Amino acid sequence: MLNDLTLRQNIIQELESVPGIDPAHVGVSVAAGVVTLSGHVQSALAKHSVEKAVRRVRGVKAVAQELDVRLPQEKKVADDEIASRALRILAWDLHLPKDAVQVTVEHGILTLSGEVTWNFQRREAEADVRRLGGVRNVINNIALRPVVSVENVKARLVAAFERAADLDSSEIHVETRGTGTVILRGHVRTLNQQVAAENAAWGVPGVTSVENHIEVIPFGTVSIAHKAALSE
Repeated sequence: MLNDLTLRQNIIQELESVPGIDPAHVGVSVAAGVVTLSGHVQSALAKHSVEKAVRRVRGVKAVAQELDVRLPQEKKVADDEIASRALRILAWDLHLPKDAVQVTVEHGILTLSGEVTWNFQRREAEADVRRLGGVRNVINNIALRPVVSVENVKARLVAAFERAADLDSSEIHVETRGTGTVILRGHVRTLNQQVAAENAAWGVPGVTSVENHIEVIPFGTVSIAHKAALSE
């Protein structure tokens, strides 16, 4: 098991390999595998890249994101121009239904709303606009429209877990609700596996929201709950 000091050093080394990021402006603190990021970066895309890089590091259990976006003076763009650019880039995305996503911009904070069928469409819309200059943050309020009954969601989800090479479906427990909500419980070895399980859930037709309660238990450690289960 990595101690917090070693984990922090590994994270800093990982950030040094991310293009467009100055690690000197990013503060990293670690407590029991929970990473807190502070400091500032120059764009919403850079902020996302930092968090993505941290989640790749073995031993990270969770990330608290406290980074600020400080735009250089020459990168500042008027809200109406950001909104126009966002609408244009969304219109060019062939995966998004025409006029399905609406855009609001205030002080560089871009909010997406509307309704789509698949979660990958929500994520793609967010990725499209996060790259725009002048954007300080992106709030994704796009809703999902279920297209099939949720009766078979659980069976499809378990099958998806069994197909995934990096997931042990026997360690993940699935609950469903009639509204299309999927609740994931159990444990995995890495944060990436936790995210992979959630992504698999979002890939099932009929899923409108995912509650991910899967615990990250690195190799060589056992949670209190798991110890209790083993002792029974």
